[in-house]
Amino acid sequence: MASQRYKNLYAQIETALREKPKRTQLYNAVKRARDARRTAIDILPQGEAFRKEVRDIKVRCLHNLDDLVDQFAAKVESRGAKVFLAKDGAAAIDYILKLSAEKNAETVAKSKSLTSEEIEVNHPLEDAGLEVIETDLGELIIQKVHEKPFHLVFPAVHKTAVEVAEIFKKETGEDVPNDVDAIMKIVRKYLRPIFLNADIGMTGANVGVAESGTILIETNEGNARLVSSIPDVHICIMGREKVVETVEDALQMMLAHPVSAVGQHTTTYVTWMSGRSPLGEGEGRAPRESHIIILDNGRTRMQEDPLFSDALNCIRCGACMNICPTYGVVGGHAFGYIYPGPIGIPWTAEVHGVDKAGDFAPLCISCGLCKEICPAEIDIPMMIAGVKDRDSEVNPHPRVNKMLMAAEKAAKMGSLTAPISNWIMDIGLVRWAMEKAMGIDRRRQLPKFSRKTLVKRFAKRGPSPVSNPVRKVAFFTDLFANYNDPDLGMAAIERLEALGCEVIIPPQKSSGYPYIGYGDLKNAKKIARENVDLLLPYIQQGYDIVATEPTATYCLKVSYPKLLDKADDAVSVAEHTYEFFEFLSLLKSDIEDGEQNTLRGRAFGFHIPCHQRPLGAGEHAMAFLRQRGADVALIETGTCCGMAGTFGLKAGPLGYELAQAVGEPLFEGFREADVEAIVTESSVCAIHLSEGTELEVWHPLNLLRLLK
Repeated sequence: MASQRYKNLYAQIETALREKPKRTQLYNAVKRARDARRTAIDILPQGEAFRKEVRDIKVRCLHNLDDLVDQFAAKVESRGAKVFLAKDGAAAIDYILKLSAEKNAETVAKSKSLTSEEIEVNHPLEDAGLEVIETDLGELIIQKVHEKPFHLVFPAVHKTAVEVAEIFKKETGEDVPNDVDAIMKIVRKYLRPIFLNADIGMTGANVGVAESGTILIETNEGNARLVSSIPDVHICIMGREKVVETVEDALQMMLAHPVSAVGQHTTTYVTWMSGRSPLGEGEGRAPRESHIIILDNGRTRMQEDPLFSDALNCIRCGACMNICPTYGVVGGHAFGYIYPGPIGIPWTAEVHGVDKAGDFAPLCISCGLCKEICPAEIDIPMMIAGVKDRDSEVNPHPRVNKMLMAAEKAAKMGSLTAPISNWIMDIGLVRWAMEKAMGIDRRRQLPKFSRKTLVKRFAKRGPSPVSNPVRKVAFFTDLFANYNDPDLGMAAIERLEALGCEVIIPPQKSSGYPYIGYGDLKNAKKIARENVDLLLPYIQQGYDIVATEPTATYCLKVSYPKLLDKADDAVSVAEHTYEFFEFLSLLKSDIEDGEQNTLRGRAFGFHIPCHQRPLGAGEHAMAFLRQRGADVALIETGTCCGMAGTFGLKAGPLGYELAQAVGEPLFEGFREADVEAIVTESSVCAIHLSEGTELEVWHPLNLLRLLK
């Protein structure tokens, strides 16, 4: 079963990789949305702080959701509309079918509604003889070709104008030019009689307001307003998590939706419905009706799940899709079941089953960027890790993932047997065998091991030379600085000592992030607990923790408190952990003798590793280089380079090949920039960037050491 799953996934990835024009179109579309979001947020008085306001509202309302749903339902009914609380999709569909039969309905005009997609409402209605027409252009396109939505906001983003013209040529029998404006004219003509003559209009709702019984519907095409107002019967299907307490809460959502989705400050058409006016009543006509179906379909169960309850804070903006590196290559048909993209993984697991979510969960490379862009600050990466973890109980982790999760054991063995291990790994036949047996791509250059680890070198050197320290530092080595590049670790330690810090290397495990990324939460929690227990005594003695590897810092500051349920000791360790250059900035030291102009006239491109973005986005390292005369340009696409820790080491479509495709735009950006080399603080990103651009890649400390 697991084998077939990966065969299917590989086939979908390979198809996407072959279709370069389509993936370029997808990449450009999500990048435009991402860039527009950035521009729109820069204009907001509160900037990115709007995300905290959104989260506070959603968390507060979710905490009181049962009461708010009851209040909302009562207010809706007091305004003359009807409410049905649907336990699941089958109950919602049964209600709609009975209502349709009662009204002798023949046609249903729909506005875009992901909740109706969730329960796949169209098929049973069509089986009952109803004609169901999607009136959102994107949804209409995919309905005509019998596909699922590709994106929450852009359901047909994968279709070209040529393809769309051909679709409507077949549908209308008219000659449709391959021109967007011409297509729109044809579609308006096609939809006008549908709007005017539909028996039932069906919509979703972006928000329900408990205090007034109001629903809020947002569209950029205006179709929802027509669908909800013209037919005699209006049906709204909404998830119960959409209910907020006040109109003010709804107004904040009204901002967050379009800003996060497409970079607009307001959606073009915003419709508020509180009941329904009786227009058309009389002369034998029955009063017009409005029916609000409030769908559970696993949401109550989700709310009770400590790991997945946060998913209910999703506002369906699609921002996580716009930044997801692998979604931007393969799209929503590979990266999704019905709910696509990163948030689609936990939602699919809860609504349609872990097995369905597990089919596309491996496409998450655990870069963490979806959390950084989410308007409700949902920890999507940790929920995805939870899905992978639960899925592994039935479908065991692939061999290569198990091996990469055991990276610390491999590093110890490689270091213990160096330089023989390095020589062996340079043999082509050995690398071929490693690819076949272990799944490590033979094209990827692997870092060398050092027999004299940083821990050994530090112990041999003896006690700290600093007698009256200004600060005390416990250096967190992780794997790379200890086993692969102890020179980097020593350079960091010596610089800290030169600035008056006492430095020790306390007992520690590696950060263990691969356990999170590949979904082994039992071992992730075990590593987190061990490291917190090992490091806490030093915190209590006045030491700060400093690391040179961004992912290690991210683990200590972000992942461990989450894994350990915000335990006081984990929070304390997090609060006393710093990136290396961040810590240097706290020391407020003068530029060291002889370094004032070390880098004058040198031009470098800087890459921010994904896990560094929430920590400081590389600003401290870039300032460090600029203070020494360097011209430093930030070269970014706004998403991941593709390496994603150890993901880019793996062979095949779900590894090296996908990583290369993700990295292509960034590689091109560096090649086109007038820089002599790349600077990054990530050891694994450095491998990927070096191979992808053929430029030299340096850690800032190694760069300075080279030039001295």
